[in-house]
Amino acid sequence: MLSRLNMTKGYLGFAVVYFFLFILGLAIIGLYATDVQRARELHAHLDSKWVFAVIVGCLSSFTCLFYLVPFVFHAMGFLAPIWNLVLFILNITLFGVFAKLFLHEKAHGNGAIMRMKNAIWVDLASALLWFLVTLGSAAYWWKHRDVRTRFTGRARV
Repeated sequence: MLSRLNMTKGYLGFAVVYFFLFILGLAIIGLYATDVQRARELHAHLDSKWVFAVIVGCLSSFTCLFYLVPFVFHAMGFLAPIWNLVLFILNITLFGVFAKLFLHEKAHGNGAIMRMKNAIWVDLASALLWFLVTLGSAAYWWKHRDVRTRFTGRARV
């Protein structure tokens, strides 16, 4: 069983990181949802790339809110690092899609292009943070998993 002090330190460490990821998820939603809303108001074609970006931002934000509930992260066990890896892959894909579109684009005073160029770096920061959280949550699970002794299997280690 985990000691209360260990769980508190681990929980607080992950809570700070998940709070930053929550903020980045909201930023992703805000940066991409403006174009989705504009297309909806103009009854224009809604590009799936922007919908994908909003969905990735929503998944990231909801996951962070879920993980901020005490003891949920520990209770998820080995599923937490797997889900964090999925979110890393989604975020790095988001970065790749929009970097291909806007990284070498010249803004020339166009606010929408500048916003998208800034959104690329928010995507990259989010992806890298999800990667670090994936590694950290895997290490946390490995260290705090419920293991038993090698010979009899009765005692908890």
